[in-house]
Amino acid sequence: MAEHVVPHFHNDPGVPVIEVGAKEFMCVGAKPPFDHPHIFIDMGGENEAICSYCSTLYRYNAKLDPHAALPAECALPATADA
Repeated sequence: MAEHVVPHFHNDPGVPVIEVGAKEFMCVGAKPPFDHPHIFIDMGGENEAICSYCSTLYRYNAKLDPHAALPAECALPATADA
């Protein structure tokens, strides 16, 4: 069993920027069942990254929990099948 769950984020609200508390995460586009292929994003040394599939701009915010986002509704809760 994995000890580290990779955070998943979506852009159902259609916001221009999503702030996230992790530099490594998955973009799912919209909430299932309307999600796109889950894209792993690794910001590395940068503080911003754009999803290559849906063009959502993600911005790192060190004040957030790794599974949190601003707006908060863009964080996809971890589930057994996520």
